[in-house]
This record gives sequence, C-alpha cells and structure tokens, in this order.
Amino acid sequence: MSLALYGHPFSSYTQKALIALYENATPFEFREIGPDHPDHIGAWLEKWPIGKFPMLVDGERSLVETSIIVEYLQLKHPGPVRLIPDDPLAALDVRFMDRFFDLHVMDAQQVAVASKLGQIPMKPEDGLELAHTRLRKAYDWLEGALAGKTWACGEAYTMADAAGSMSLFYADWVMEITDDWPVLKAYRQRLLTRPSFARCVEEARYFRPFFPLGAPDRD
Repeated sequence: MSLALYGHPFSSYTQKALIALYENATPFEFREIGPDHPDHIGAWLEKWPIGKFPMLVDGERSLVETSIIVEYLQLKHPGPVRLIPDDPLAALDVRFMDRFFDLHVMDAQQVAVASKLGQIPMKPEDGLELAHTRLRKAYDWLEGALAGKTWACGEAYTMADAAGSMSLFYADWVMEITDDWPVLKAYRQRLLTRPSFARCVEEARYFRPFFPLGAPDRD
C-alpha cells in the first residue's frame, strides 16, 4: 500500500485529512503517532522535523499541511467526491472557507487550550477569554455566511466542510454554539451526521478525557 497517514485520531487536523480519505474510501495505512509506536515517531520526524501532524506519505513523496494533503489526494487519488470544485472561482470560495475555519475558528479555540497547557505566556483564564472573544466574532460571521446553505459553500460537500467539521467540533467545547447561533448550530449538527466525520468522532472518543479544558458530555 503506497499511502500512509501519520497522525493521531484525536488531532483535529489529522481528522481533516481522514475525512478526505474516508469520503472516497481511499485505501491507506494509518500510522498513529504516540508512545506506543516509537517507530512511527522516528519515521515521521525524519521526514518532517518540524514535528506537526498529519503527514501523508505516498511512495517517495511526503506531504504536510492538511489543505495541501486534501488537494493532493484529489489530484493523485481522485474519487467520486470532489472536495475542491473544478470551476476556479468556486474552488476559490472553498479555499477561503477552508482558511476561515482553520484560522478564525480552530486557531481561536487553540488559544484557550495552549494557555491551559502553559504553551503560551498567558494565564488560562485570559486565554479562555481571548478565545471566547475571537470565537464570538467567528460565530457571528458564520451565522450570516451559512444562511440558506446546506454546506459551507452551497449544496456540495467540500474541503471547507472538512475544515468546518473538526474546527466547530472542538470550538463548541471551548465556547458552546448555543441557540444564539441557530444556523451555525444546525450546520454543526449536519457535519456530525456526515459518515466520514462521524467515523472520526468515534475513533477519537477514547481520548476525550485528555482534552485540557474538559470535554462536555455531548456529541
């Protein structure tokens, strides 16, 4: 098997890559990064000493950064689900929403997590407050941007929804998406019912007690 994905099932960005693989039933080997697999850690760091996952290996080629991995899979291992439209302008919309979810939702909630873990010079309560401020702005914008749409960019499920799945899943744990944002809340529920992401959620369920802020009893 030529395709191998290095990552962790509880990692948001690993899940984003997994969604792309699951959507098209693409055969691959999952190589979990963790203390039980030191050989995987060594091989991963040898290829990518920056030390962030996921990493996709396809023969002699290694790819990092999840949006690039998703695009590569569509180019080299295409399937019936086109996560990036062929139309250039429609593809631009998808790439924008993909970036929005990564930069303004996922990155925002990670401030709270990083401050709790002592990874940034900020008190946990200040990190949580900043995360809430940033997430509230993102939620407000998404409430309008998603109105009247089934998926992030219309009626077709795309890479933007893969990004939205994992970012909104964890962001809701940091600041709950309440009925103040009914459109966004309904969208998150639709994402949870998508078989590819539902599989990711189940595969990572064991690790929930390790979420630094405490995982809520939902989803």
